[in-house]
Amino acid sequence: MKICIFGAGAIGGHLAARLHRAGARVSVIARGAHLAAIQANGLTVHAIDGQHSAAVAAAADPAELGPQDAVFVTVKAPALPAVAARIAPLLGPDTPVAFVMNGIPWWYFDHLPGPHQGKSLPRIDPGDALRQALGPGRTLGGVVYSASAVTAPGVIEVEQPKSRVILGEPDGTMSDRVRTLSDLITKGGISGEATPAIRTEIWNKLISNLAGGTLAVLTGGAPKGAYIEPAVQQAALRMMQEAAAIAQALGADPATDHARRIAGQRSMDHKPSILQDLELGRPMEIDGMFDAPLVLAHMAGVAAPTLELLVALSKLRARTAGLYA
Repeated sequence: MKICIFGAGAIGGHLAARLHRAGARVSVIARGAHLAAIQANGLTVHAIDGQHSAAVAAAADPAELGPQDAVFVTVKAPALPAVAARIAPLLGPDTPVAFVMNGIPWWYFDHLPGPHQGKSLPRIDPGDALRQALGPGRTLGGVVYSASAVTAPGVIEVEQPKSRVILGEPDGTMSDRVRTLSDLITKGGISGEATPAIRTEIWNKLISNLAGGTLAVLTGGAPKGAYIEPAVQQAALRMMQEAAAIAQALGADPATDHARRIAGQRSMDHKPSILQDLELGRPMEIDGMFDAPLVLAHMAGVAAPTLELLVALSKLRARTAGLYA
């Protein structure tokens, strides 16, 4: 099976190595020193189950790789317009494209029953560029749990004890393509899971990201340090409650054991990716992770005052750094 990973950073590179280990013919779209290192020496992933090396095809231009049996898009949200402009050479007649990313996805309202069905999210997909580039029927949703970082060109360190990738169809069906890709991920040594409720899984992760990510951006440290202050813990709890209410108003059913989420973040030493981006001067996922949930709150008529405040402060922090307009 030919599979291309569009965006071979920490998450994409780890996924590429796992799919290679499972026997897929894997290629990656990368750039700069990371691309050069992969072309010269392949990918090296250090994880809890050992070191994994993967000699994969790598290119900056998708046209060099040609049509694929499946594509995983693992870039961060600010890079999506570039994906829309460049993905066409990877697409055969039936190539599915799985968006394995943080935050509210551009396709969120596709096949979603109710008054918002089919609506666009222009801050995430300006001009509906992805919708037009992909056409109907290709899109799969994805959620990943794999705290990791690129520590050197071509080298990825995975801190997550148990990495997971969850895939699902926007229309809630349990399709063969979702099962096939999930099984292949599992064969590669991490947990690949198929779900009929991908939006619920998106919110299950996003609820934690909203609290941990905003606090990390504002404090400059991993969530563990922020939770020393009781008032911060209470603010995080209110953010989680508000986010869960937004999800429920739009038909998703995330877990509401927020005490468990907070307990997990109290011990979290890993800096969230959005804080890593701030520190490294890279474009930040403000729109998908922080702003889009509030757009959905307004659409659903759900009050979210704590989220409004913490997201506004995070935007100001990002603007001060010149990383958000």
